[in-house]
Amino acid sequence: MSTELFDLKGKRALVTGSSQGIGFALARGLAGAGAEIVLNSRDQAKLEAAAEKLGAKHILAFDATDHQAVRAAIDTFEAQVGAIDILVNNAGMQHRTPLEDFPADAFERLLKTNISTVFHVGQAVARHMIKRGAGKIINIASVQTALARPGIAPYAATKGAVGNLTKGMATDWAKYGLQCNAIAPGYFDTPLNAALVADPAFSTWLEKRTPAGRWGKVEELVGACIFLSSGASSFVNGHVLYVDGGITASL
Repeated sequence: MSTELFDLKGKRALVTGSSQGIGFALARGLAGAGAEIVLNSRDQAKLEAAAEKLGAKHILAFDATDHQAVRAAIDTFEAQVGAIDILVNNAGMQHRTPLEDFPADAFERLLKTNISTVFHVGQAVARHMIKRGAGKIINIASVQTALARPGIAPYAATKGAVGNLTKGMATDWAKYGLQCNAIAPGYFDTPLNAALVADPAFSTWLEKRTPAGRWGKVEELVGACIFLSSGASSFVNGHVLYVDGGITASL
């Protein structure tokens, strides 16, 4: 297969939640493959700092849980700057509490942050992609799309929904030339997992549970993202790609 299939030169990619963690790593990886990056989060200062590190031309500060704000930001960007060819829906949060004690307000925040953002940003960007007859949407799911773990049942529910929403996007939008897929990371050393990384007992459990025997490094998600963003995945649609060191493959 020609390496030109993975060349993203001339493409513009919006990555939500990209001021740190997985989003930042994916933005950096897409930039390395030639894409022009558009960084997003709610925090303008963090965005500016991330853009300086990456040499990114564009930052787009909006609250991805706010449907009208998302629509306005995307429509304005498309009109004033140009097309968004690739969308990585990465915004997300975690809350760990036993299900019987899980606060209702935390549950609602998880729904808004982990599911609603995928719909809001996905729809706003897809409307423009549909007119052009091409586009790549990559939603960040999780190993919890397939598996549960004590204390994070609502998070698992949201990531299961991301997996099925991805399939729905592909079902509705493939006929317009869009490829809509998801990346499902296993356990990666990120700010979202800082408490678990700092817990020796959990790390020991994870190393035994994961066939690869270790935490993932965020850079190890980049290849999957470039593949799903590029011409190499032109007939891949509605797929959830697990990047998890084998954890979903074994008991």
